[in-house]
Amino acid sequence: MSFTVVIPARYASTRLPGKPLLDIAGKPMIQHVCERAAESRASRVVVATDDPRIQVACESFGAEVVMTSSNHVSGTDRLEEVVRKLGLDADHRVVNVQGDEPLIPPRLIDQVADNLERYPEAAISTLCERLHDIDQVFNPNVVKVVFDLDGMAHYFSRAPIPWARDHWSDMREGNLSGLNAGAALRDGAGYFRHIGIYGYRASVLSRFVSWSPAPAEQVESLEQLRALYNGARIHVEVAAGTPPAGVDTEADLQRVRAWMTKADEKGENGV
Repeated sequence: MSFTVVIPARYASTRLPGKPLLDIAGKPMIQHVCERAAESRASRVVVATDDPRIQVACESFGAEVVMTSSNHVSGTDRLEEVVRKLGLDADHRVVNVQGDEPLIPPRLIDQVADNLERYPEAAISTLCERLHDIDQVFNPNVVKVVFDLDGMAHYFSRAPIPWARDHWSDMREGNLSGLNAGAALRDGAGYFRHIGIYGYRASVLSRFVSWSPAPAEQVESLEQLRALYNGARIHVEVAAGTPPAGVDTEADLQRVRAWMTKADEKGENGV
C-alpha cells in the first residue's frame, strides 16, 4: 500500500527565523528534508506551508507544495487541511516529517508507515528509543512513553514514567538519595524517549481536529494525549535507528552543516 509524506514548514521561528530556507551545504534545509523523504518508499512527498517564500523555494527544486492556513493552532490541524485538500482516502497512510529534520533516516519514515499496515487496530504510529541517562529520565523536555506488549501506548509524559518506587521513593529535590541509576535503568521495566515522527490514517486526522483538548494534554502540553483520551490507539516501536537531532538553534544548524560538509568530503549520500 502506498503512503504520503507531509512536511510542515513554517517561516516564523522564535529562535531561527526563516528556518526552512537556511542554507545547508548549498541547499535550503527544506530541500534536504524532501530528499530524505523521497528516499523512503513514499509514493508522494508534499510540503505544507503558509508562506509564499517557502512555496517558491520548494517549487524551484521540484517539490509539491500545498498552501495552508496561517491560523492553525497545531501541526495536526495543518496536516488535516493537507489531507482534505488532497482528497486522500480514509485508510490512506500519512507520515508527518518535521521540516527541521534534514538528517531524518528514510528507514524511520518507512517504519512508521509499515506499522500502520501491520497493526490495523492502530490509528497512529510513532517511534521511541531506550533511555540510559538518568538526567534524560528527569528532563521534562524529554517525553517518555509507556506501552503494552503489543506496542500500544498507555501514556506519554514529561515526568519520569514508570516511577521506580523502590529506587526513588525517598527522592528529595536535587538529591536522588539511595538511587543506583544504572541498575534502575538497566534492570527495571525500561525507560523510553518518544521520537516525534508520526504515521496517521487519514480518517483519524478528520476526527482529531473535531476533538477538544484533553485534560491531560493541557497539563502536559502533549497533543498526542488527545488521541488517547478519545480512544484512538497509538502504536509505539523502538526506532530502527537513532535519528540525529533536528535543527532548533543556531548551534544545531552549525552541527548539521559540519556533518553535511564531512559527508560531502567522504562522498556519502543521504543518511
